[in-house]
Amino acid sequence: MGSPPSDETVVITLGQNHGDPSVITVNCADKIGLSCDLTRIIFDAGLSVVRGDLSTDGKWCYLIFWVLPRTGSGRPIRWAILKRNLISACPPNPAHIFFMDIPEPRPKNVYILQICSSDRAGLLNDVSQVLWELELAVQKVKVSTTPEGKVMDFFFITDNRDLLHTTKRREDVCNRLKSVIGESSTNCELRLAPPELTAMEYAPILLLSPSIVGELFTSELTQFQADSNSLQSKSTLINKVSVTIDNSLSPGHTLLQISCKDRRGLLYDVLRTLKDYNIQISYGRLSTNPNPKGICEVDLFALQADGRKIIDPQKQNSLCQRLQQEILHPLRVMIVDRGPDTELLVASRIELSGRGRPRVLLDVTLVLKMLDIYIFSADIGRHVIGDLHWEVYRFLLIDRPDLSLGSSRTRSQITERVKNMLMG
Repeated sequence: MGSPPSDETVVITLGQNHGDPSVITVNCADKIGLSCDLTRIIFDAGLSVVRGDLSTDGKWCYLIFWVLPRTGSGRPIRWAILKRNLISACPPNPAHIFFMDIPEPRPKNVYILQICSSDRAGLLNDVSQVLWELELAVQKVKVSTTPEGKVMDFFFITDNRDLLHTTKRREDVCNRLKSVIGESSTNCELRLAPPELTAMEYAPILLLSPSIVGELFTSELTQFQADSNSLQSKSTLINKVSVTIDNSLSPGHTLLQISCKDRRGLLYDVLRTLKDYNIQISYGRLSTNPNPKGICEVDLFALQADGRKIIDPQKQNSLCQRLQQEILHPLRVMIVDRGPDTELLVASRIELSGRGRPRVLLDVTLVLKMLDIYIFSADIGRHVIGDLHWEVYRFLLIDRPDLSLGSSRTRSQITERVKNMLMG
């Protein structure tokens, strides 16, 4: 059924001097959406792509990414794990697979991690950081605090190493968590989730009030459409992001050109959108201006899944608008009143494959930890608007005597810090 990718499939060359980008080279069999899958792994590892070259003949691809650690990440990049994850995302080599079906990968087993401890600022971030370092993916989370100041956390997790069925792996996870939580940890349990709790693969659908839905999801889209229809605003929009389609420069491909301000996760958001549209990239190039507020230029020669150019004007317009939306507003962040309490909402787009955006839980809780804000409860759910699926993170925050969460200034500071951490 074809040989698995080898160690030479991915080559990582570290930058020689401080500030020099490291170079990741991938040489493997191709599939639609592979570049998206690879940039997602690079983004999750805490790296930003500052330059990229992508080339494929539809069967075999050669990709090069120049990467730098994210500013403010403060943690070393785990290059060996990154390389292993990139190799695992590559398809098997196509030799001898002409008459054999390649089986779909089995869904990973879901485990329930239960933690009980005393509450403190930054606790959820510390736990999330440990899970990320141990390559455990959080599918759902439910965090609650008792009136006595005890925290009960439930994490529904999958293991990228597929080792949680072993006693040693489970003990290692709990021991690592206890060492981070400290003596306040009174309980740490890991068990296989029962079938009735894993029948729904993803987080539950959230029932949000119409007013919150309108403010969280509709306001920016309405403003975007208003900008697009206004000649005066259109020049402002173009200064932010330009997406054009040209079918005259290549006899066999559609040229997609994007110019916008660089930010974290930009290439992932572009490639995620093209993957959702089932667009195959034959050749692409990305470059960013070295200026901290520089512009990113992306040129992609692309085809539809049927091997034809993107000719239909309606599909062209739909693709351009979606790309502009995903480049400008891939995330929604707002603070609302929940009765007498204050709730932070963060929403991010979900791929058609069902995967949510990387690092959201980790980065948002880091901001709250840095601001010394306690989390009373937290959960992850999903919301659907038309054909768009969103992953929504909800954090119920606790007031401090010296920090009023009802203050518009405080709320603005929190939302801006969260946006900057996720996209800055």
